[in-house]
Amino acid sequence: MTTQNVPVIFASVQHFLQACEKEISNIPQERNELLKTLALHIQQQLAKESTISLTFICTHNSRRSHFAQIWAQVAAAYYGLQNIVCYSGGTEVTAFNLNAVKALQTAGLIITGASAESNTHYSVQYSAVHPAIEAFSKKYADAPNPSSDYTAVLTCSEADEACPVVFGANARFKITFEDPKKSDGTPEQDAVYLNRCKQIATEMLYVFQLVSIN
Repeated sequence: MTTQNVPVIFASVQHFLQACEKEISNIPQERNELLKTLALHIQQQLAKESTISLTFICTHNSRRSHFAQIWAQVAAAYYGLQNIVCYSGGTEVTAFNLNAVKALQTAGLIITGASAESNTHYSVQYSAVHPAIEAFSKKYADAPNPSSDYTAVLTCSEADEACPVVFGANARFKITFEDPKKSDGTPEQDAVYLNRCKQIATEMLYVFQLVSIN
């Protein structure tokens, strides 16, 4: 699927997304249904709200929640959807993992960041016209994230168990992903991170593809 907004997304990112689109048909049925439920909620929110906020939550806000936030924001732009703002956060504060940053750069995103502190603030760019995404580790309700009237998407089982209630959220969805952290320091590390990055990009594309056609 193409939209009038696609040309303003960096060509390297378009190439990655087009490869991901080809994988949508391979999403397992059980996950397909979970993603459809999230897409329906987004559609319903867009029908009654001028802007909607999605916050992706995992324990450390270091890997999966950043992947999900970034690819959800990119997917919304890719399908020409407006007034959707994506965030990420954790139940603890750590740092945006360097292996996750590397995987996103491999996928074509331009990521820059410098900080004297361990929790570096990164600027993630995917487009010449859309604003960069500010990426760093934070608790899910900390600024600049919204503290009320947002949709919470739990991306790891630990965060799901730690947050049976997500305070301030108007809805809560459990769409978890396997943690690529298990591969840290192994020869498979880069491939595992890139595969998880691609899986999350593919599933976020599917969600916003559904939103865009209904």
